[in-house]
Amino acid sequence: MPHDHSHSHLPQDANARRLLIAFAITATFMLIEVIGGLISGSLALLADAGHMLTDAAALLVALLAVQFARRPPDAHRTFGWLRLTTLAAFINALALVLITVFIFWEAIQRFRTPQPVAGGLMLGIAIAGLVANLLAFWMLHRGSEEKNLNVRAAALHVMGDLLGSVGAIVAALVILWTGWTPIDPILSILVSALVLRSAWRLLRESVNELLEGAPRTMDVAALKRKLGSAVPEVRDIHHVHIWLVGEKLVMTLHVRVVPPHDHDALLQRIHHFLAHEYQIAHATVQMEYQPCSGPDCNLHTLQPASGHAHHDHEHGHTHHH
Repeated sequence: MPHDHSHSHLPQDANARRLLIAFAITATFMLIEVIGGLISGSLALLADAGHMLTDAAALLVALLAVQFARRPPDAHRTFGWLRLTTLAAFINALALVLITVFIFWEAIQRFRTPQPVAGGLMLGIAIAGLVANLLAFWMLHRGSEEKNLNVRAAALHVMGDLLGSVGAIVAALVILWTGWTPIDPILSILVSALVLRSAWRLLRESVNELLEGAPRTMDVAALKRKLGSAVPEVRDIHHVHIWLVGEKLVMTLHVRVVPPHDHDALLQRIHHFLAHEYQIAHATVQMEYQPCSGPDCNLHTLQPASGHAHHDHEHGHTHHH
């Protein structure tokens, strides 16, 4: 099979720019919220500042991960540094879970010992933080780069800040109008619960990738059925392995086929199916002309092998970076 190597760094450049801008915005307003939260006594502001502190570190890690991911493969790292972006997403999600637990604990302490809150100062800083978070979230969440797991992790952090700013605005208004300070820790808990739900989902997804599990949206059994229907010469599909390296789908599989008249054409049809139906651009296909033996073969249509049975190993690759 022909090897198609296209090396374009435009998406990575766009990711890097967006991450850098978001990092600058987040770090600046994190400092503002820390100062404002300490002066006003608002847990909602301090909680949002805690998110932003985690975000600033997360965005920095994400930015470094994008830069490392651009390094070309070598003899020791044949996929390059693509997996580093998944690791960064895992760290980001784990940090969010931990900071959310801390906010829960701090809110409980506030219920036991209420603290005075300066509603006016809290409102002004919360509004400024909301504008900053909207800008950072827009930078990270627009365009095709939102499919990047690492950028999604960073955008999730910023979303937490955005929700935190909204919660702080609501809490500040309630305190200004009614003087009821428990609204501050209550909204902090509600916002943190929403962030925790999304963070947990991202944590599971990144762990699955680190463990080289199949993507959760991938139905391997359905893929085998569809491939058998699309390519009639295919009689059995087994030893299927599929995983993600960064955003790159990688697959290996064995197929037992009717001995073809044109081997390369049949192999190309299999690759075409995988690329167009499942966006699997990097596949290794081993074609076999004799019955498969093993617990996972599950032969569904037995066909007689050719008169002189033999075992042919063919590996076809297509690469798109």
